[in-house]
Amino acid sequence: MLQSSGTASAVSDRTVSETVSAERIPKGLRGKRIYIPPMAYGSGRAFASVFRALGLDADITPPSDHLTRELGARYTSGDECYPAKVTVGDFMKVLQQPGVDPSRVVLFMPTADGPCRFGQYAPYLQRLLAAAGFPETEVLSPTSANAYAGLGELARPFIRTGWRALLAADILQKLLLMHRPHEVVPGQTEQVYEECLDDLCRTIEQSPLDPPRQLRAIRDSLIRARDRFRALPIRRDPSTPLIGIVGEIFCRLHTFSNENLVARLESFGAEAWLSDITEWVWYTNAEQFRKLRLTGRQFSKDALAAWIRKYIQQRDEKALLEPFREDFAGYEEPHIHEVLEYARPYLPPGGAMGEMVLNVGKAIYLAHKGVDGIIDISPFTCMNGIVSEAIYPRVSRDLGGIPIRNFYFDGTQSDLERDLGVYLELARSYQRRKRFHRPVRR
Repeated sequence: MLQSSGTASAVSDRTVSETVSAERIPKGLRGKRIYIPPMAYGSGRAFASVFRALGLDADITPPSDHLTRELGARYTSGDECYPAKVTVGDFMKVLQQPGVDPSRVVLFMPTADGPCRFGQYAPYLQRLLAAAGFPETEVLSPTSANAYAGLGELARPFIRTGWRALLAADILQKLLLMHRPHEVVPGQTEQVYEECLDDLCRTIEQSPLDPPRQLRAIRDSLIRARDRFRALPIRRDPSTPLIGIVGEIFCRLHTFSNENLVARLESFGAEAWLSDITEWVWYTNAEQFRKLRLTGRQFSKDALAAWIRKYIQQRDEKALLEPFREDFAGYEEPHIHEVLEYARPYLPPGGAMGEMVLNVGKAIYLAHKGVDGIIDISPFTCMNGIVSEAIYPRVSRDLGGIPIRNFYFDGTQSDLERDLGVYLELARSYQRRKRFHRPVRR
């Protein structure tokens, strides 16, 4: 395992006074373990390290498998979307492990506003647990709407550290996807990625909670990651198709749910540009400001708090991305307002909400960045995917015929290999005549 002196210095910087005392830990979480569903593997692990940095016991749920689907189907009605079935299945798998005390288990389930059924997951899970015989198992769903209930005094460091963890995990995932299709030694990129993720999680857990010092420690961890990836032997082929991946956030990031589509895409000789988690955070921020304007509260106390949070988030993002200016040249992520403006002619952000707007806007942005095709990954029956699919033919025509394909998943077998092979032939054909070109990377 690669190691850097920067991690050791972070450990020594954390004094006893900066360690979270037992008294600050909410009573409802003392002596319990928090389980996090890893929407994206790296982000899930990084987020678990945030809880551990605050003195809480936390881990991601075990890898999804056939038992996940079996339990998910058993404890859901069939009306839920596929991500709900997978999440419920993984949670039930945890609760049914030998030796597990359900009263000492806390299930972390975030929530959101908007048209997606995701906003109902947390209350639905609470009712399901009670009906299944686990009423003592707590569901932790802290949001700004409920004043981060359940976290008590830990809410402020949780919000700040959690944001930085998501940013850092997204950066590592981007590095992985940019290098893995071009590796000389098979499996070496994954190994380096795991080393970098271990470094990041250790840094989050052991660095000071003081915001400036913590930011420096996380930035140093990312610089070590950058240098490890730069040292990888790679061989780039300019003809490698670059495919933009959009879609429903859980299904596109959870490899089990999408049958490992990105890796299978790479096996056909392509590279993927995958929309990340922080895109959704920026979108929810933009939605909050829009609603404040609509209700005449743009100069209220709530608006001031939103502006302060946005300023801090932007400052953190700039600090963590700055060391990758050269590495991400040509792969820059857009400002959220750029995505919304690209979507406006097709799905006006004031009249449509959620991932359908992001999917259409990001697809257009990616086309302008020179990708050779767009894949939308969504659960079967997902409203966002269905609406986006209805818009894509017009988007494709307006962009010179870029191939845009929806892939829906519900856990049933499909001939994904055949469909990806056919799709990539279309992408290679478009590559030879596309309007927008990307810089050649060495």
